[in-house]
Amino acid sequence: MCMVIFAPLFAIFAFATCGGYTGQLRVSVDCMERTNSNLSIAIDFGYPFRLHQVWFEAPLCEGMRRERLFLIGDFSSSAEFFVTIAVFAFLYSLMATVVYIFFQNKYRENNRGPLIDFVVTVVFSFMWLVSSSAWAKALSDVKVATDPDEVQDLMSACKVMTNKCGSVQGPRWSGLNTSVVFGFLNFVLWAGNIWFVFKETGWHKGGAVRYPGGTTEKQPGTCNQQSYNQGSFDQSGGSYSGQGDLEQASEYSQVGGPTSYSNQM
Repeated sequence: MCMVIFAPLFAIFAFATCGGYTGQLRVSVDCMERTNSNLSIAIDFGYPFRLHQVWFEAPLCEGMRRERLFLIGDFSSSAEFFVTIAVFAFLYSLMATVVYIFFQNKYRENNRGPLIDFVVTVVFSFMWLVSSSAWAKALSDVKVATDPDEVQDLMSACKVMTNKCGSVQGPRWSGLNTSVVFGFLNFVLWAGNIWFVFKETGWHKGGAVRYPGGTTEKQPGTCNQQSYNQGSFDQSGGSYSGQGDLEQASEYSQVGGPTSYSNQM
């Protein structure tokens, strides 16, 4: 039941906080010639974090000349992989919720449905772990690439001692940090659901049936052994009784025989 309630919500939070992110940083260049300065250079970036395509213009502090610069790094593969897993996990969890609620009888009709559900749950658990780890590493690299101090090193004017460069505003990372947290929460949720899905499969139910069957097979063996011992005892007693009857019959014939013969005479 926890899987049905929390899996779609956690998946939404994961891909929404990552896929919908936009950030901005601002740096300043204070030239010796104040007319050439730019004290608020805004640099916008966001998902899918192809930073090498993000450009901005900075003054050269040599007349009115400017240079176009690009940020460093391409982290789109990790970000898109994370969002893709989140979207597919959301869609599958919705489909599984519909099946659990409206098609429960057909789901348990044969072992195919629980087996497919078990395999998919294991796969998504593994993919959540991989994608969340990759995205966490990529996020740390994005933070370094968009650090205002690192961006200042790209500008030629900041390498001149007579000019002054500074950081005006840094990006806010609360949304992306939340996406990483929800990524690992999704892994815990899906991994914890493996046991509950496994209980619905024939592997678990088959193991539960074989154990009582083993005990029931042992009990008839004991009863048969007791019956055999009791039968042996009866046979020995029967043979003893038969011998006693034979002796009694012989005595009767010995006594009764002459008596009946004398009566005939």
